[in-house]
Amino acid sequence: AALALDNGLARTPPMGWLHWERFLCGTDCAADPRRCVSEQLFVEMADRMAADGWRDAGYEYICIDDCWMAPTRDKQGRLQADPKRFPGGIRKLADYVHSKGLKLGIYSDVGKKTCAGFPGSYNHYDLDAQTFASWGVDLLKFDGCNSDSLELLAEGYRRMSLALNKTGRSIVYSCEWPFYLRPLHQPNYTEIKQYCNQWRNYYDVYDSWSSIKSILDWTTRHQDRIVQIAGPGGWNDPDISLVIGNFGLSWDQSVTQMAMWAIMAAPLFMSNDLRHISPEAKCLLQNKEVIAINQDPLGKQGYQLFKDKNFQLWERPLSGRAYAVAVLNDQEIGGPQNFTFSLTFLGNGLACNPACSIRQVLPASRDWGVYSWISSLSVEVNPTGTVLLKV
Repeated sequence: AALALDNGLARTPPMGWLHWERFLCGTDCAADPRRCVSEQLFVEMADRMAADGWRDAGYEYICIDDCWMAPTRDKQGRLQADPKRFPGGIRKLADYVHSKGLKLGIYSDVGKKTCAGFPGSYNHYDLDAQTFASWGVDLLKFDGCNSDSLELLAEGYRRMSLALNKTGRSIVYSCEWPFYLRPLHQPNYTEIKQYCNQWRNYYDVYDSWSSIKSILDWTTRHQDRIVQIAGPGGWNDPDISLVIGNFGLSWDQSVTQMAMWAIMAAPLFMSNDLRHISPEAKCLLQNKEVIAINQDPLGKQGYQLFKDKNFQLWERPLSGRAYAVAVLNDQEIGGPQNFTFSLTFLGNGLACNPACSIRQVLPASRDWGVYSWISSLSVEVNPTGTVLLKV
């Protein structure tokens, strides 16, 4: 049987918008229609993505997360959207999203119920895959709650992968598989990549610096196992939600999330309110140079080279013998600090041999000029901020 690895999708990290973390499981449309998980919410976000430059910047998926379903399946055993919140059904919503030049993502769960208690896909994998395909769905986020055992969890992820491919429709498969295996079982990433286009490794991202920092810390601790498996067709997901434009991150922390998700070759799915977003957040999220790093066709994930006190130095190999380099200052007290390092650290000594040009991408773009292989570079970085360079 064909595996997800062969579905020709996700040649670069997928990009889009997702209703979870910003809108959570809001289901009371009468009390709060603007923040309710409903057909209206996704229509309005699709309008904004098409009109405000998001689609043109590369954000092509608009994704429904948990809580879209009716409490029960229909008489034929099929999943159904909540009729009050999605009066036109998912097929009509998909048609509207497609009319805007965008793609629709949807959510289900490998277990008997979703994380929020709605019907899961257990024992319905083929039927649900066929249902999603018939609706015109382009991406499935498949969660891992309420599975009775790790064996059933793994079997469910495999079966849904094969079921999606059997439909004949191109559907990106976003898994939570490795996250739910830990800490009881070490994930087999080679196997996971055979079935999934992207896979979440760690806890949900929250709208806070502590959440962003914990994700980066986890990634660093496990980079020897996860970096090498990422590449065209399959990506490590440090939790896809970019929370830039919400409430919990400072400007410097927003720059850090954008820079580091680009370095990590992470899927870029915003979770914010595109109807009310600041010009600064919009500019950062639509930064063409950062997105080009994230979407680099070589498809190699970046990694931390070393940590020196409060500074972290990361690099990511890019096409054309270039490198993306991030200097992160994780100190949370005081003012800007200087970090100096030798260019011989980069690319196993080859990134700047015999010379290289350096351009700063974030927090503002400017050319730094040409440096020789034996030069040192001094970078000033704000607390919890990041300077992103292209060498």
